[in-house]
Amino acid sequence: MNAAHASSRTMGNESAGEVLRAAVVWDNHACMPLRPLDESFLPQLERFRQAGFTAVTLNVGFGEHVAADHLRMLAQFRRWLLERPEQYRIVSKVGDITEAKKTGQLAVCFDIEGMNAIEDQLSLIQLYYDLGVRWMLVAYNRANRAGGGCQDPDPGLSEFGRRAIEEMARVGMMLCCSHTGYRTAREAIDHSPNPVIFSHSNPRALWDHPRNVPDELLRACAARGGVVGLNGIGIFLGRNDNSTEALVRHIDYTVQLLGDDHVGLSLDYCFDSAELDEFLARNPAMFPPSMGYDCGLKMVEPERLPALIEALMAKGYGAQSLSKILGGNFLRVAGRIWK
Repeated sequence: MNAAHASSRTMGNESAGEVLRAAVVWDNHACMPLRPLDESFLPQLERFRQAGFTAVTLNVGFGEHVAADHLRMLAQFRRWLLERPEQYRIVSKVGDITEAKKTGQLAVCFDIEGMNAIEDQLSLIQLYYDLGVRWMLVAYNRANRAGGGCQDPDPGLSEFGRRAIEEMARVGMMLCCSHTGYRTAREAIDHSPNPVIFSHSNPRALWDHPRNVPDELLRACAARGGVVGLNGIGIFLGRNDNSTEALVRHIDYTVQLLGDDHVGLSLDYCFDSAELDEFLARNPAMFPPSMGYDCGLKMVEPERLPALIEALMAKGYGAQSLSKILGGNFLRVAGRIWK
């Protein structure tokens, strides 16, 4: 047990409920259906608020989606959220998250999975930031003009990718290396002037899947001040294992590897499981069945939050460590990068 974890055992006798009430809890990646004319699933955002989350980052596009796809989803999400100010607050600055904790709102910002979203136009990065996008990853499983994905031969970070990273740093957007190839991620971490996150990635040392990340990349992320957000997708935790114990095992391993200043929570929960099943079946190149992508993917749902805290406390985690892992670490990096 490292020193950071060991010290957490002396933080007092707080209950899981007390920890949850005191902490800023940020799920840094969740997936609503990307259907710009269908808002039927959006009321389920309330599940995050009721479970005790302070903030959530909603995906607005991934993979082969182009700029128009992302902008349509941003327009839909923003309009719906702005019509419900008592429940939701769109995040523009770090203080919006801490204020949402005080008011009982759910703070919402957005993310983009892959630089296809900017096509060949770097100026879109500023527009996305102005609309509430707070992180973007390089490549989603497959290579694009910016760099390599985790399921393709990886050519490394391109000149366009370097310029995009520089523009992201200029406007204040976090760089994410989840779904990205090893060489590209390593070069992106080295090139970025800011800390880099793996927003929703798990350690490959615990479960050997191409989407999971080798220890040396996790260490490189932490060495630059970044954060690794653990996800709750069963095929990345084990053999389609979405148990609380499996997620806690991945969290604890990553804390032991990096220290509790560099671990966060990003469940990657997909609200429309039927749509997910259909998409996986239609896109075997992006989601090969040989890698476990198949109907019936199991996920850790938002309502599991209290049980997750209890399980971590049972392993010796105290309030100070838990406040970092549940949201404090992402808040720290946001405070350094966002403008």
